[in-house]
Amino acid sequence: MTATTRTTTLWTVAPEPFDSPVAAALWRAYYTEVSDRWYLLREGHVTDPDELEREVAADTGAYLAPPGGVLLVARYGGEPVGTAGIRLMDDDTTTAELKRVFLRKEARGKGGARLLVTAAEDAARSLGARRIVLDTRNDLVEARTLYTRLGYEETEPYNDNDYAEHWFTKNLA
Repeated sequence: MTATTRTTTLWTVAPEPFDSPVAAALWRAYYTEVSDRWYLLREGHVTDPDELEREVAADTGAYLAPPGGVLLVARYGGEPVGTAGIRLMDDDTTTAELKRVFLRKEARGKGGARLLVTAAEDAARSLGARRIVLDTRNDLVEARTLYTRLGYEETEPYNDNDYAEHWFTKNLA
């Protein structure tokens, strides 16, 4: 087992190329869910299919490639069901950003989210990070609850992401 690989009886979490077919399918599922959730809450409809295609294509995830990043894929019973990414911040290589934390609905409530985030923290440490940051939205209540439970503390904004409404940090030392 490497520092970025976690295993339980049914779960495995291991690095995956950001541009693999598995990563692409999970990115599409992640983006579809968070985008649809945003539009349903604010405008009462799901994401326009053309917009979805543009946005999925626009964010390739290349920032999750080595040497400054890593994408982790969680598998439950061998099936890919989730992701978490780490990227070193451009101006501060001792700070990593947690990205794309996602579990498919059928895999939730089985301990995978904690396993994914813990593996991402291990990956950040292996890249030399001493601190991890993330941003999220108001409507992603489950994510905010998870991060708080795992020791993340809400902090001042560190970016100007249009959709970010909450920012968190955690010391990794």
